[in-house]
Amino acid sequence: MREITPILTPELGRHTKGNVVKGEPYVVQRYSDLVKHIARLAYLNKDYLLFYRGQGLLFRNKAGGATFYPPIYRGDQLDRETIDSRFRLLERASLRLRELFIKGAIDGHQEVARKRLIQWSILQHYQVCATPLLDLTHSIRVACSFAQAAARGRKAYVSVFGLPYVTNRISSNSEHDLVLVRLLSICPPAALRPYFQEGYLAGTADVTADYEDKSELDFNRRLVAQFEIPSGSSFWGAGLSRVGDNELFPPEDSIRDLCASIDVGKVAGPEPESLGAFVAAWTWLEQLLVSQAQHQEERVLSFGHALRSLRKHGQVSEAEFAELDGLRQLRNRAVHGQDIPSDDSLRGATERVERLRTELRDEHQ
Repeated sequence: MREITPILTPELGRHTKGNVVKGEPYVVQRYSDLVKHIARLAYLNKDYLLFYRGQGLLFRNKAGGATFYPPIYRGDQLDRETIDSRFRLLERASLRLRELFIKGAIDGHQEVARKRLIQWSILQHYQVCATPLLDLTHSIRVACSFAQAAARGRKAYVSVFGLPYVTNRISSNSEHDLVLVRLLSICPPAALRPYFQEGYLAGTADVTADYEDKSELDFNRRLVAQFEIPSGSSFWGAGLSRVGDNELFPPEDSIRDLCASIDVGKVAGPEPESLGAFVAAWTWLEQLLVSQAQHQEERVLSFGHALRSLRKHGQVSEAEFAELDGLRQLRNRAVHGQDIPSDDSLRGATERVERLRTELRDEHQ
């Protein structure tokens, strides 16, 4: 993502010596004072929309700078095997989420089934597994509440980020290499948590495991300011208090319950290599059979039509027809994410496809 240079207030400029990432958080004792500081930052940094993140701890990289990686990229010196494994787990969890939404006919299931970013947003926001997205909020009060809830001592931390202005429910900005998802607009109404949290998720526009420099994925490149706040109730002042846990995490949220049923250690589904090998083998067989059927009929409308034509003309036996039709149904389930077959099933099916392709090709040469 593109790195920005924020315009700081005189107090913040002196405190950080112009380097927000390496500087210490600015201490603020009252919520009202924090809002005033952020109001001035918003005025100075008009080119960006400010978002917030509350944490109970500070995280530093080896150079001593603040770091804010999306969960899937966290960890020092990630090797390719680890990052690939995380993306495979994410893909399996996405398939399971899509299956549960479709099976339950939940409002918005059609869009959840089609859009990967929506699947990832739900999985990230409900903490099912790591994704390439970072949780943010547009509410200062919510960010402070999260920070205090997570505080392990007497201090909590609120970070401010400058991102491109939101234009759609899912805003992609190629100039800044960022995508921003407004959870309130893309989550089904049964998902209450995003509405209470005013939640957003942000990530790089071209999400990939094949990065050259992991630091380009660190949201410290968009950091505008960091504040340290007390963890006690005195921070809020008269008439205010932090958002309670029952509001941040509504207990009656049915999507929370659905996501809790996804056991990432047991999510069934094929490895991408197994699925790819099966689909490639099937495509070859399908092309062969359609080509053979075109010698029998002038117009072949579909693979099913081709298969019935070949049976009618005696070019495939009843046993071969049944096996091919079963493999066709397996292929449709695998590709469309319904009743996903296991790796073993796909490997066995690939072997059967290869055998049938060889037999049918040899019979008609």
